[in-house]
Amino acid sequence: MPKTITGEHARAVHRAPETPPAPGGGRIVTLDLIRGVAILGILAINVSGFAGPAIGTLSPDFPSPSNFANEAAWGFGFLFFEGKMRALFAMLFGAGIALQCERMDTAGRDGDVIQVRRLSWLMVFGTLHYLLLWWGDILFVYACCGLALLFLRRLSGPVLLGIAAGISLTAMAIDFWSTLPLVRAEEAVRLGTASLSQQQDVFARLELYRQNVAAQALLYHSDFTDIALTKLRGDPFWLFRMTAHAWSEVLPLMLIGVVLLRGGFFSGTWPRRRICALGLGAGATGLALTSAVLWWSWSRHFPPIAMAALLGEGLFVPHLLTALGYASLLILAAPRLTRTGLGRRLMATGRVAFSNYIGTSLLMCWLFYGWGLGLYGQVGPLGQWLVVAMGCTGMLGWSELWLSRFQRGPLELLWRSLVLQKRLKNRLPATA
Repeated sequence: MPKTITGEHARAVHRAPETPPAPGGGRIVTLDLIRGVAILGILAINVSGFAGPAIGTLSPDFPSPSNFANEAAWGFGFLFFEGKMRALFAMLFGAGIALQCERMDTAGRDGDVIQVRRLSWLMVFGTLHYLLLWWGDILFVYACCGLALLFLRRLSGPVLLGIAAGISLTAMAIDFWSTLPLVRAEEAVRLGTASLSQQQDVFARLELYRQNVAAQALLYHSDFTDIALTKLRGDPFWLFRMTAHAWSEVLPLMLIGVVLLRGGFFSGTWPRRRICALGLGAGATGLALTSAVLWWSWSRHFPPIAMAALLGEGLFVPHLLTALGYASLLILAAPRLTRTGLGRRLMATGRVAFSNYIGTSLLMCWLFYGWGLGLYGQVGPLGQWLVVAMGCTGMLGWSELWLSRFQRGPLELLWRSLVLQKRLKNRLPATA
């Protein structure tokens, strides 16, 4: 069985006076708001991995050419969501760790010890998520990077940014050096100028991709037990390999999130003009760079080898800039948005992001895998947007309804109870 059968690849923080606290006490509601947007956006990208084949996360034109409508649908997600939502979520995750540690330290408790337990349990959840549901789990990766963050969080802001830049630039340089020859060979094959060795290298890689597509189709049309056992027996170390690949993107984003939290960015204490300048400047630059890459790749029908290189490390800067732009605009909109029905639903979605993440995996696997409706490989990029709309509507609906009766989401409750080693009450007290 191919090895890739299961997948591709202490400063005080003050709340801004104009930003109202969310229900639950002491929360920075812009974090909940941005997290809600991010978890919805993550589904918009993950859906292609659920729908299959897994290489659909890299290109809509492999293993067979697609039509213009599907290419446009895929390109829309690539432009506005791919990488940007992961970047948002990673920055928020780092900021959340720092915020919780600082609050526990202030309360006289050892924040690092609590976080080690919290992240260790997250590794367990991530492992179960991978084995029982989806190959694209990010919980395990985030837990590993979160543990690394604990060793760095007390460093100064400039040092954290320097470490983040050093990791990112080194990873991009290594990735560029290692992938450029095969990318150039793929382009030479397209132009008809490839040497024999270049043709052999490209065809060998594409044949591996085709084998994986066939193996995944066979696997994910089988039943629940067969899928889980195949992953356990055939690719038990996938999460470690995924972490080794993704940490150089995730950890720098978490460090940036810590710096932004300390500086008051997420709580809205920056001057409004400064946030607006960042939102427009970073967002426009990030989208412009992504648009240039989209034009280049679309004109070549999204060559899979080049797309794998771009989506590995090559687009870190555009993803980060666009994510900062999105976050800035949401912070500017927060004072009014949080008082609307949509804003409340987005905040509720963000407050139960863990339950939403696992819940959407369960729903998507039921839709596409053999133990459910068995639609794997049958829904193209255009049709996937209907699935995304359904999933986002469900998250926005149930999250607010649940939090009208309970303090935490069901998985948030389980996670926190395991960390604190006691059963917590969850139902909100009855009101008169």
